[in-house]
Amino acid sequence: MNKKIAIIGGGNLGLSMAEGLLKSGFVAPEHLMITRRNIGSLQHMEERGVLVSDNNAEAARYADLLILAVKPFQIKDVVAGIASELSSRHLLVSVITGVSLDELQEYAGEHIPVVRAMPNTAIAIQESMTCICSRKVSEEQMAYISDLFNQLGRVVVIEEKLMDAATVLGACGIAYALRFIRANIQGGIEIGFDAKTAALIAAQTVKGAAELLIQTGRHPEQEIDKVTTPKGCTIAGLNEMEHQGFSSSLIKGIVASFDKIQD
Repeated sequence: MNKKIAIIGGGNLGLSMAEGLLKSGFVAPEHLMITRRNIGSLQHMEERGVLVSDNNAEAARYADLLILAVKPFQIKDVVAGIASELSSRHLLVSVITGVSLDELQEYAGEHIPVVRAMPNTAIAIQESMTCICSRKVSEEQMAYISDLFNQLGRVVVIEEKLMDAATVLGACGIAYALRFIRANIQGGIEIGFDAKTAALIAAQTVKGAAELLIQTGRHPEQEIDKVTTPKGCTIAGLNEMEHQGFSSSLIKGIVASFDKIQD
């Protein structure tokens, strides 16, 4: 399925998506349009052959796939501004936090297939965890959207009722992981490393641990068992962390974030 793509909203997220799609070869520059009020900030993309515009309706006329990457408070007006251009050929994808499928459908019209996607900030380096749900989308269209976001990291299709939970685990989760790495760096400095070396060791170790799980599909405890020898230093450290509430504090933090997003 070869579609022309328009990203409505050339901010950090929109540009990160554009960069990833171009770098992966998923879309040719001449088949991609980005809109922003200040198109001067898109000059570097225009120089690469990407179409730029300050007119969202023009983007809707041009593209088959429209990716909405604007602020939540702008969504209603943005979609209202392109509604007259929308038809059955269009597929509408929102990467806007907190905007439901019901709202998208209401703004766009009942005849428009809509997708809600929740990426995280690692999309900037094509390592996002993106959760998606949809309405009135065909199998072919869903395969295309999954393929698109797979160029930008990993994808999982979920029910919309889990979108808030996905925001916490996948989007807020970046901050949790970074705080864990930061604590590792602090510990590394205390036991003798300079900050730069400690940061590299901590970050690469976490990256390796994550890849072990992704590539093997094994449970974390299976990998933990491999490095916890009897009376060893690893189990001593793990047990002390658990005594201090490591796992329970992380779980409580996740639940606290979820409770907050439900307010």
